[in-house]
Formats: sequence, structure tokens, C-alpha cells
Amino acid sequence: MLRKIRVTLAVVFFLAVTALFLDFTGTIHAWLGWTAKIQFLPALLALNVGVVVGLIVLTLLFGRVYCSVICPLGVFQDIVSWISGRRKKKRYRFSYSPEVKWLRYGVLALFVIAMIAGVGSFVALLAPYSSYGRIASNLFAPIYRWGNNLLAYFAGRAESYAFYETEVWLKSLPTFIIAAGTFVVLIVLAWRNGRTYCNTICPVGTVLSFFSRFSLFRPVLEAEKCKNCSLCSRQCKAACIDYKNHRIDYSRCVACMDCLDTCKHDAIHMQYRWKRHNRLATDKQEEPTSPERIDTARRSFLSGTAVLVTASMVKAQEMKVDGGLAVIEDKKIPMRATSIVPPGAWSARHFAQHCTACQLCVSACPNDVLRPSSDLQRLMLPEMSYERGYCRPECTRCSDVCPAGAIRPITVAEKSSTRIGHAVWVRKNCIPLTDGVECGNCARHCPSGAILMVPSDSGDKNSVRIPVVNAERCIGCGTCENLCPARPFSAIYVEGHTMHSVM
Repeated sequence: MLRKIRVTLAVVFFLAVTALFLDFTGTIHAWLGWTAKIQFLPALLALNVGVVVGLIVLTLLFGRVYCSVICPLGVFQDIVSWISGRRKKKRYRFSYSPEVKWLRYGVLALFVIAMIAGVGSFVALLAPYSSYGRIASNLFAPIYRWGNNLLAYFAGRAESYAFYETEVWLKSLPTFIIAAGTFVVLIVLAWRNGRTYCNTICPVGTVLSFFSRFSLFRPVLEAEKCKNCSLCSRQCKAACIDYKNHRIDYSRCVACMDCLDTCKHDAIHMQYRWKRHNRLATDKQEEPTSPERIDTARRSFLSGTAVLVTASMVKAQEMKVDGGLAVIEDKKIPMRATSIVPPGAWSARHFAQHCTACQLCVSACPNDVLRPSSDLQRLMLPEMSYERGYCRPECTRCSDVCPAGAIRPITVAEKSSTRIGHAVWVRKNCIPLTDGVECGNCARHCPSGAILMVPSDSGDKNSVRIPVVNAERCIGCGTCENLCPARPFSAIYVEGHTMHSVM
């Protein structure tokens, strides 16, 4: 029964989180956006103390339920492992293996150092929620959108507007390669060994393992009833059941409850940790308590707490054809001295410190402005670029969906007055000067009135007009850059600000 409840909840959470990355209409986020905000690392970076404390309390009560129910990467591995187990003679394919402490704690140490040092790319590479987000947004979302476009095609033939087409494009080749590589590695590990990634590499799993050692309700293997059939050990995808010594490594147990249904002799069941009449069975599972063992457990608990506190304190500081007659050349990305981060990020430094590169804002952006960076220093972190659209002043979608606090919630009024960059005019690309014709597209569409058209020759009022930018009024929305007809580079582009300001 417990296993069925766990599986049901895991499927619900997995589908909900996946839907966030597939949805391009914005409707699902309004209902299920909270499933991203309760992920451990995003909640920690956003300083959502209630969520972090709640997850720790949940772990102290029932063990690593977060890993088996809430974490989408963990559930994804369970799905792969379950499919692998459906093969003949592969149902009982696991075996107990000792904890690889140097690898677990070594990766965790590197992870914490990277967080403190602000190496966001390394943090994003190991964070479980972010890893799954990149897989969903780069591999699953295109397939979903192609399916939607196919339905839109058939609906259009039937004169129905129930579906509408959406563009599918590669937003970042390096991020796509990393997502595909992660996808393959996870499938191989889960297909062969179940939860290897969770118990050797995942930093969140290692942090929660400090607390799961002291969980109040846990599966217990009773020596008196055990027949040493090894079924529980061979079914345990966490490789944490030592049936020979009747011990369970609770630091690696992900509370999947598979062993409860597997045991045919009722030797494994959930038990309150301090239940008196089962004290003998528990004593036989665990090694004799000694002062050294108590000190080791205390040190592990304090170490896990220190990791959380330290991290928290540090983080607190196109249409292709013109009328069917001429092919429109694609725009190229200008060489920006400073990358552009969304309104609500406050500054490039704040954004880099809190962003986990989960790509949820990239998936949710309705204007195709956000995309993963290809720059090595900011690899996978979202940045803004205006070749396919511009940042509409009335849109706050990215700030609404960000679970890590990298993009703080912002109102439409606040966004319209926040300067994230300023426009720069490139004289050699401007059509009035290169072709001798009037344009004024940038000034005509500027939402903040920061661009004026003036005569190119101050002594001749009838000369072609060129744009002049008032940097104090410009908010860096990119409307001018996107709508500039010059190709392949716009005659006006936006330079980002490292620190945002308000007009």
C-alpha cells in the first residue's frame, strides 16, 4: 500500500514538473508553478526557508522521500529502471554495494565550493532539478511542440482554431549537447544500476543523506524472520540493503518502498525508530553503538547542517519570406560587451549567483528572447537576445516562473521603468545612410520614447533622418534591435547593464 501511494505521488509530481517545461501558453504555470518552487536547491537559493525546513523535516520523518517523489530526475531514473526491470530475468538484478564515501563527499565539497565561488555552470551541471529541466526543455519540448504543430495543421484543415503553430528552434547548441549527454548517462546508469547517480554524484541526495540517517520512520529488516533469500537486496535500486548482516544503509535509502512488497516472509516493514519491542531487531541490524560511532553520526549531522547554512548565507549576499517575393536574411547576434539579464534579476552578479540554469524561464518566454548562453563563463545560464523577438514591457512571465530567486517577481509597472541596458546606434548599418531612404522603424516602435529621428546633416533639414538614443530613457527592451530592417546586423542593438536601475 505504501509503495502504491509513493508511486502515485511520484507520477503526479513528475508529470506536473515536466508540463512546466512543455507548456508554451503560460496556463499550466499558474496552477502547477509551485512544484518547481519546492525543489530543494531552487528553494535554498531563493531563501524559501519554509520550503527548505519542510523538506528537511520530511526527511527526518520518512527518509529521502524527496528523492523518490518530488525530484523529477530521481523519478525519471525510476522510470528507466522500471522499464529495464520488465525484461525477462532482469527484475532482481541489483546487489548490495558499500557506500563510496570519497566520491559522494568529494562531489559535494566541489559543489559547495562552486556555489561560494559563483561558478554557476558547474553548479547547474550537477543540480538534479536543473539537469532534468535541461533535458525536458531541450529534448522533450521540441517533440511536444512538433506534435502540437501537427495537430494545428490538421485543425486548420478542419477550419478549427483549437491549436496554433509555434516555432521550434535550437536555442543553444552547447546546452543541447550537455542535455543530450546527461540524458544518455542517466539512462545508462539507471538501466544498469538504478539509483547510482543519486547515491554517488547528486549533491542534493548527499545533503539529504545526512538527515535521513536519523529518520523516525524507516524500513527495518528483522533478522528473526529473514530467510536470507536476498530478494530485497536484488530489488533495491539504491543498493543499500545488506541482507547478510540484516542492515540497511539509511543514508542511501530513497524510501521507494520496493523492498516492502518484495519480501515474501514479512521480514521488512516500516517501523518507528524508537519502537521498544523491536529494539532487539534493530540492534541486530546496526553495529553496536560506541562513543566513536555516536561522534561520527554527530559530525555527519553537523556537517550537513553546516553545508546548508553556508550555502544559504553566501547566496543571501520571423517570417522567412517578404510577401512571398524576397528571402529575408536571418539576423546575427551582435557582439555585446555585457550580456543582458532579465528585469527582476537586479544585477548580473545576483543572477549568476542564484540561477541554476534549469531553463524554465527559457521555456516559458513567449517572445523567444531568453536562451542559454554559449559563453564559457556563463555556459547554460539564460541571457537575452533580440533576433527573434523583443522583451515586451507587459510580459513578466520569466519572473513569475523562476523558482530560484534569480529573477525576482516584478510588476508590469516596475518592469517598464527598469533599465536593463541601453541602445547603441551603428552608423555603418543604418539604412537611411546606406540606401538613402527614410526608415525610422526604431523610433516609431520604441515603447519608452528613447529614440528620436534627426537630420543626418545638421545644416540640411531635408536630409535623411537618423536615430539618436536618449540612454536615460532607454530600458533595453530590444524593440528597436528586433524591428530594425538592416541585415544581417541591426543598425541599433542593446548593450546590457551589469547593475539594473530604475528611471
